[in-house]
Amino acid sequence: MNPLKTIIVGGGHRSLIYASLAEIKPEKMQIVGIVDPDPIRRKYISERFNIASEHCFESVEELVKVPRFADAAINGTMDNIHVKTTIPLLEYGLDVLLEKPFAVNEKEARELVAAANKYGRKVMICFVLRYAPFYRKIKEELHKGTIGDIINIQLSEYVSYHHMSTSHVRGKWNNYEKCHASMLLAKCSHDMDIMMWLMGEDKPVAVSSFGCNKQFVLGNAPENAGTRCMVDCPLVDECLYSAKRLYIDHPDRWSFYVWADLEDRGIDDIEEKIKLLKTDSPYGICAYKSDNNVVDHQSVLVNFQSGATGTHNMVGGASKGLRKLHITGTKGEIYGNLEDGKVTISMIDPRPEHEFSETVIDVSVKDDSHGGGDLLLAEDFVDYVVNDEMSISCTSIQDSLRGHLAVFLADESRENGGQVLPVIL
Repeated sequence: MNPLKTIIVGGGHRSLIYASLAEIKPEKMQIVGIVDPDPIRRKYISERFNIASEHCFESVEELVKVPRFADAAINGTMDNIHVKTTIPLLEYGLDVLLEKPFAVNEKEARELVAAANKYGRKVMICFVLRYAPFYRKIKEELHKGTIGDIINIQLSEYVSYHHMSTSHVRGKWNNYEKCHASMLLAKCSHDMDIMMWLMGEDKPVAVSSFGCNKQFVLGNAPENAGTRCMVDCPLVDECLYSAKRLYIDHPDRWSFYVWADLEDRGIDDIEEKIKLLKTDSPYGICAYKSDNNVVDHQSVLVNFQSGATGTHNMVGGASKGLRKLHITGTKGEIYGNLEDGKVTISMIDPRPEHEFSETVIDVSVKDDSHGGGDLLLAEDFVDYVVNDEMSISCTSIQDSLRGHLAVFLADESRENGGQVLPVIL
């Protein structure tokens, strides 16, 4: 099999993770082009993957003017331009691996699904958690009918305080007007997709939701707090959300976001990092005085066609990041958390001297924030495009619509006091 010739569109952190398949398994994928408005990033990526200069572009508009030289694209642009950048790629004749969420509202979502159908192209969404052995094992057990019919499915995501600060209080996804994606869409479209995937053919029929920004508001700023942590704040060594404590004391954590502006100057100079936090960087602003306007916690309730119910709770500012799951069926339960990587199957057991019987299955993966799914997803995309084979985890754009609609409706419900809204597929 010849490698899948692929163009990177948006050379950010996530795109490069998927593109690294070309380095690890060059027989599967070859990176032959880069589209990115940043000349520094274009240069770095072109050198890393040995891309010809004539295949380096500032925009998708430039790309589609030249004769097609690839078969697929990895689109890792920002959420609000996913549809704008993907439709020209489909028309150009490329299949697309598209970062989640694939759209920021229902109108855009339906527009992109229609475009994929119109041009007959494959669009696979980067719901990488489907590939984590933890969730995949659960899906396999549900598919076998191990715990019977599902009565209730509960998911929770606890967003760590340093992740919350970096992405949703100070960073790229902290303000709806700037990123055009809600907290639930940007952070938990994964989780809502997992819910829909695990529920199989049982379709969602109604959604309700509550949530707000409770923590990161001006009224909660500590007394005497400054505006910029390392400039005018006497609490720089005490505050839980001090930029010094989060980013200088831990310079390698979230470095691909926090130090992005230092790419052209080298990111190893601690004095340059301090200077950045003191001046232009949004990561140096007081967490209680930033322009964030997204929720820091939200609860979603979903009613399914069968009468089963599902809940998802997103809680930001937790001591550690954690994704938990608990499914109750007519014969037993499945539960666990992604980070431990242990799936517990607890079965009803009415035998004498028994109440239940448990089996614990260890599918843990070390040192991977997505439970080991990143490269499995990229490899599955190649198989989907080249061989038209869809694994149990593969998610086409048509499959992904349910989870997106549930998120859009949850946010609408939250804005309207928890109003119950119907799901129209």
